[in-house]
Amino acid sequence: MKRADLTDLLSRACVGVLFLFLTINLLNDFVHTGRVTGLLFVVSESLVVILTIVRRHARFIDRSAVSAVLTVTSVAGPPLLRAADAPALASDELTAVVSGIGVLLVIVAKMTLGRSFGIVPANRGVVTKGPYSIVRHPIYAGYLITHVAFAAAYPTGWNLAVILIADSALIARALAEEHLLAADDCYQTYCARVSWHLVPGVF
Repeated sequence: MKRADLTDLLSRACVGVLFLFLTINLLNDFVHTGRVTGLLFVVSESLVVILTIVRRHARFIDRSAVSAVLTVTSVAGPPLLRAADAPALASDELTAVVSGIGVLLVIVAKMTLGRSFGIVPANRGVVTKGPYSIVRHPIYAGYLITHVAFAAAYPTGWNLAVILIADSALIARALAEEHLLAADDCYQTYCARVSWHLVPGVF
């Protein structure tokens, strides 16, 4: 097996294992507390596993050390979040609604992206329809929304630190992806039409 194929296989396996631990923790929390915000977070993360397994091979992959660190930090962060008994900053109903909005955005964006989804910054084809006609990274925008909801539902020092670090890496990863795709003429045309990275009118 080639080194690249082995690395790809290991990355898929790691994503699956991390997701399993996250699922067990949040299902256990739901059984004991009945809070649904954590379950919605599991739904959001589950598509990462599915689409990672079925994704198409990239034309070009950024294999730099910086890209690797950003990818590992942003991907490994969310599965390290944990349910806790700390008093929530908002009601479960409110955080569930906010999380649901984020999950819906993630699902729509991921289904639009289809097999072009990937973890490491790479060129798997340019997608411009659906939510991608509004912002360049709708999946990441959905992640940020669900992470805010999760932090409000389980506001421990650990969770807040993980989200801050992981989401900072996520934003940097989004910009790294854009840098890699900048050489693609189709992507240049797309960026000229869609200027916002994550939040329309803000960033």
